[in-house]
This record gives sequence, structure tokens and C-alpha cells, in this order.
Amino acid sequence: MLKSRIIPCLLVHKKGLVKTTNFADPKYVGDPINAVKIFNEKEVDELMVIDIDATAENRGPDFEMIKNIAVECRMPFCYGGGVTTVEEAKRIIGLGAEKIALSSAAIQNPSLLNEIGEVIGAQSVVLVLDVKKKGLFGTYEIFTHNGKKSTGIKLKDFLSKLSEYRIGELVINSIEDDGKMKGFDFKLFDMAREMSDGPLTILGGAGQLDDIKQAIDRYKVIGVSAGSLFVFKGKYRAVLINYPSLAERKNLY
Repeated sequence: MLKSRIIPCLLVHKKGLVKTTNFADPKYVGDPINAVKIFNEKEVDELMVIDIDATAENRGPDFEMIKNIAVECRMPFCYGGGVTTVEEAKRIIGLGAEKIALSSAAIQNPSLLNEIGEVIGAQSVVLVLDVKKKGLFGTYEIFTHNGKKSTGIKLKDFLSKLSEYRIGELVINSIEDDGKMKGFDFKLFDMAREMSDGPLTILGGAGQLDDIKQAIDRYKVIGVSAGSLFVFKGKYRAVLINYPSLAERKNLY
């Protein structure tokens, strides 16, 4: 039976762990492996690690880093960043990741989702859509390359074709709410929930545990991912890796 999941999202930049705001101004917050060790102790539901340099630098995944993280991880681990071929995805699964996150490459070539899904299984394919409002009416549009490139594709139009692709999970990431810690854009996520039947994870805006509870209460079964919430503490955003205790999680699910 599917249940809601609370998922830390870790961003890797220049081999260090960073946190961005609106997909910009990366702030160094520590070493990825040390963060994984702490999350192991806290028994997190799942971990998402995104290499934000790979696509921007037009290079493939850092397999050595992926291997090191996978060896350390004691929870399901999803990797994203620079994956453009079936062979790369297969190798990453072989290194120990449970899921592959695709974004820019999948928007440019949606058939890649099906090609990878046929080899590693659709349940291991995660589609990440980075979204921002655009235009006079605030239409949600998909962006790629760390939110730098506008695709001109409306989120609603892309979601209407989602059933054509072999994916196990959809992640909707709000660029405008990234790092703000001001709460979720439920208008955006309501649209995604209404137009997609499969597992959905929302990302961008969580600033307190009550934001997570609101999302789970609203959608019942949902993946709730956050970055800043799990690496910062207090109003001065001091770096402190954290995650709700088992008792706290019982009150959230």
C-alpha cells in the first residue's frame, strides 16, 4: 500500500552540498556524504540527490560520487543530474541507486523516459518538472537547465500527455518557491494532482513541519520533498541537518 513520504532533497554543486534560492545563489552547507550519514541515523523515508552542475556543464553523471553515496545510503536513494542515455541510467542503478530522476533531457527527448523505463523498470524512472509562472496570467511553464532555459511548454499541456510515458513518479518543483521557506504553492500542486494519476512528489517552499502536514492532509498520499527545511534551523538559517523524529512523523502522516 502506498503511503506518504518525507524526502530530503540534496543539491550537489562543485562536489559540495549547497542550497539555492530561486535556483540561484548556491550556499555551501556541507559535505554530501556527511549529510547522508546523518540522514541514515534519522531513518529518513527516502533521499533525493541532484547534481545541479551536470546538465549546466553539459557533462554526464559523476559516477564516483554516486557510488560513494549509494554505498553509504541506508534508505532508498534517487539520483538526478546529467543522465541522457539508457546506459548511464542502467549504470547508476547498478551502483546502488533505486531511482533515476530525469528533467532537461526528458523534456528535450520524452521518448528517453520510455527507453529507460523499458530497461530499468518504469517504477525506477522519476520525471522532474521545474516550473515557474510566466506571462500576464501567471501560466505555469516548464523550465530546464537549472531553471535558466524557458521551454515555452505549458505545464498543463505536458501533463495532458503524461500517460504516454513510462514513469514511476512525477516531481513538480516550484522555482519561485525554492529556498523561500514560505509554504507550498497549492494551486500549482492541485493542478498536478488533478492531471496525474501516479505517484506525485511536490518540492519547493516547505519552511516548517506544518507545511508538510498540510500537504499530506490535502492529498492523502503524497511525496513531500524539501531542501532548506532539512539543512537550516531557526530564523537565521544556521546550517543544521535535521529531520522529524518518528514521533513527529506519526503526527504528520
